[in-house]
Amino acid sequence: MSQQKVRFENRNGQGITLSAVINFPENFDKTRKYPAIVSTHPGGGVKEQTAGLYAKRLAEAGFITVAYDASYQGESTGEPRQLENPYIRTEDISAVIDYLTTLPYVDRERIGAIGVCAGGGYAANAAINDHRIKAVGTISAVNIGAMFRNGWDGSLKPADAFPMLMGGADARTAEANGAAISTFPLAPATKEEAPNKEMEDAWEYYRTARAQCSTAPSVTPVRCFTQLVTYDAFNLADVYLTQPLQIVAGSEAGSRWMSEKLYNAAASADKNLHIVEGANHMEMYDVPQYVDEAVGVLTSFFRKNIG
Repeated sequence: MSQQKVRFENRNGQGITLSAVINFPENFDKTRKYPAIVSTHPGGGVKEQTAGLYAKRLAEAGFITVAYDASYQGESTGEPRQLENPYIRTEDISAVIDYLTTLPYVDRERIGAIGVCAGGGYAANAAINDHRIKAVGTISAVNIGAMFRNGWDGSLKPADAFPMLMGGADARTAEANGAAISTFPLAPATKEEAPNKEMEDAWEYYRTARAQCSTAPSVTPVRCFTQLVTYDAFNLADVYLTQPLQIVAGSEAGSRWMSEKLYNAAASADKNLHIVEGANHMEMYDVPQYVDEAVGVLTSFFRKNIG
């Protein structure tokens, strides 16, 4: 399997250039047309981490795959850095598809999307909006708006997030008047700050040699709360998410309820929820036995639907 690092214009505006890695299957022949899959990283992540791992594994199964850095993040351009605007994150997926349609070896009628964590929510949202996506897969899916409104385990009331919403507005006002950008950690900054095992795993993944990357500080400007708190990745899924859908989640994941909600909401006639026994949310990112199981499920799914 070979790779190519590319940069291309994000045609959604904002003057952004996206950075991405294209993975080619074994014995790639540029005169043929291949199915392609866009792989979207978690909030605070980059293409070199779990999204890139899944992209490589699916390329080994015969697909062209693209892992990319979101606008304002990683090696993609845009200011302020680390902006996690969920509407832009969703549109980024369509921007990658715009690029894929220009490649002569990509079959534009056989394009799929996967995403990990918030990237899974963004992939579902992109498929609701953009039916050039013919099949959707999610791993440890998170509807990032619901996470901020309802908490990691879904136990909070949306009104509890009002202080965050107001804090985001206050940060915007302060920054417009000359204050430095204030940020919020998307993964615990220290192990001691982690409230549970999954968040300890998040600290370890993003802050230690397990998967730490210099381009992934795993923070976001506080100003983003004005978009994140009210965002719903699954809005109108019951009407417009009609593509085949494969959801993969760990049995022990605190976020599992969001995968189940997506499964129940989707209008897809062909939708599947695969539970990986024993895995929590973060273990689906890189623990070999769990990744192997997820890749096996996703490979079969995409071969059936775009392969």
